[in-house]
Amino acid sequence: VEPTMAQLVGPLRKELADSLSSCRVLVVGAGGIGCELLKNLVLAGFKNIEVIDLDTIDVSNLNRQFLFQKKHVGKSKAQVAKESVLRFCPSANITAYHDSIMNPDYNVEFFRNFQLVMNALDNRAARNHVNRMCLAADIPLIESGTAGYLGQVTVIKKGQTECYECQPKPTQKTFPGCTIRNTPSEPIHCIVWAKYLFNQLFGEEDADQEVSPDTADPEAAWNPADAAARATASDQDGDIKRVSTKEWARSTGYDPVKLFNKLFKDDIMYLLTMDKLWKKRKAPLPLDWTEIQQIESSQEEACGTGLKDQHVLGVQGYAQLFRRSVETLRSQLIEKGEGAELVWDKDDPPAMDFVTAAANLRMNVFSMNMKSRFDVKSMAGNIIPAIATTNAVIAGLIVLEALKILNSDFDQCRTIFLNKQPNPRKKLLVPCALDHPNPNCYVCTSKPEVTVKLNVHKTIVQALQDKILKEKFGMVAPDVQIEDGKGTILISSEEGETEANNNKFLSDFGIRNGSRLQVDDFLQDYTLLVNVIHSEELEKDVEFEVVGDAPDKAPAPSAPEEEKNIANGNKDSAQPSTSSKAAAEDDDVLLVDSDEEPSSSTMEASPESSNRKRKHCDADTDDAVSKRKRLDQQPADDDDEDVIALD
Repeated sequence: VEPTMAQLVGPLRKELADSLSSCRVLVVGAGGIGCELLKNLVLAGFKNIEVIDLDTIDVSNLNRQFLFQKKHVGKSKAQVAKESVLRFCPSANITAYHDSIMNPDYNVEFFRNFQLVMNALDNRAARNHVNRMCLAADIPLIESGTAGYLGQVTVIKKGQTECYECQPKPTQKTFPGCTIRNTPSEPIHCIVWAKYLFNQLFGEEDADQEVSPDTADPEAAWNPADAAARATASDQDGDIKRVSTKEWARSTGYDPVKLFNKLFKDDIMYLLTMDKLWKKRKAPLPLDWTEIQQIESSQEEACGTGLKDQHVLGVQGYAQLFRRSVETLRSQLIEKGEGAELVWDKDDPPAMDFVTAAANLRMNVFSMNMKSRFDVKSMAGNIIPAIATTNAVIAGLIVLEALKILNSDFDQCRTIFLNKQPNPRKKLLVPCALDHPNPNCYVCTSKPEVTVKLNVHKTIVQALQDKILKEKFGMVAPDVQIEDGKGTILISSEEGETEANNNKFLSDFGIRNGSRLQVDDFLQDYTLLVNVIHSEELEKDVEFEVVGDAPDKAPAPSAPEEEKNIANGNKDSAQPSTSSKAAAEDDDVLLVDSDEEPSSSTMEASPESSNRKRKHCDADTDDAVSKRKRLDQQPADDDDEDVIALD
């Protein structure tokens, strides 16, 4: 029998118990942490809960997301979680939304309906968005995350603590196109190539995900005419005519053998003609379908014991898996009809089989040790193993921080880290003081401002919108006005208003070195001033750079406008803000041993003062909004030591 929260932590004061039963809370995410959290909330006495999650239940969720059963597979996580909780706490008032929290319907006024918001998400974009909405609505947010045995809970309050985006976080690690296409040196390069190949053959084609040899590789320095003369093809039908991969595949009827010979023989022979690539590298070894089929089966036994997914097949085994998966995916395309596209999903067996086979065959070509399906899936899906116990511990800590907030004990709130192993003081749970806002944060400071270096003659408006404003700066529906004295509208979030601008270069609108752009996201109640620095010396494959966390002012534009003082979601004189210490999910974060309770930013101590390191982890999710007018301006005593930062 599940104990109540009162049995676990003792009876609550009447005033606090009454507060729990009357307050409204929003839970964003109903997955691993979300299931545990919903259970804890109702057992603690929370009565009015709203939960939102866009995801549906998958079989792989059932080992830890205990509110779901096999019969629920394919159904809404939020709705099923609500129904399951009501079975053991029918008095609770729970509203479930099978939707994205980034839908414009969930605007600032929606967030203001709650006394508290609790994140149980698994992706950074949604976390950034909820962070901004809570800042705009001035509602406390409890952020959380788990990564394997590691976990973290922290509290975010406008003007008093760092916001989620105060600590700059790196973009997901990417690799140069020429490395993926020409000179892979690690298994992950081959896995990325295989995922690109899936999209090029069966999904939405993306010019940035080309898989054929990169003839523009500056390291190659070869003569294309000589290469064309030396490169050979497997047969007449499979000849390589430099057309799109999908177009060529369609012309062969997605013939698995012809695809195989193009990808692992013809393209590799083409690469071999780029002589300079192989002067200091081991040259790749082409594979031929006919020759592989002649390999004796005794040489092709799977390596390893245990689960089938953990076996490593031989080249012939992966060649056959490639053939079967191509045939299955071809059938799926035919069933969907003309012009259909497939979407890669790590939980879709044929798609996963294809990536496993293609990646391993490419690993073999480039003399790497091949990987099991389990290993490939882990890397291809960026999977961090989910541990049910970690989720349970973190969900409990979320509720404890919520009780402090509702009891008006905000000064007692902490960032709490769950370690994989006890620290020198024998602690697994390490609390540390909340950090103050960073005055240079481009999200929660009173006048957010950034400087972006780009080439105005090569950057189009669509790239500014999608890659810089949405992807880099986390906006949902940006409006952009050029501060040129005329108020030129470059981008409008109203559909159709500025679509004609999308493929024009920034320079076509008079944007040059020193130009300033005012960017508004009315859904997030967020305004950002972007200073443009023109540069023709960016590194290869780099489209733009953000200059520093606390940008220097760009040179004054030719037609300066009187500076506006803009506060994001700040109707009073509060000064919200954030921090700019680069806590990176892939970088080492130093652990600090101290007799005093550090703040969560203390981890930037010198190596001499640290006793060991821990990796930073990323954790475990109608035109309804009317535009709002721009607003005018207006040490703790717990002992602890080790600090680990999770996203």
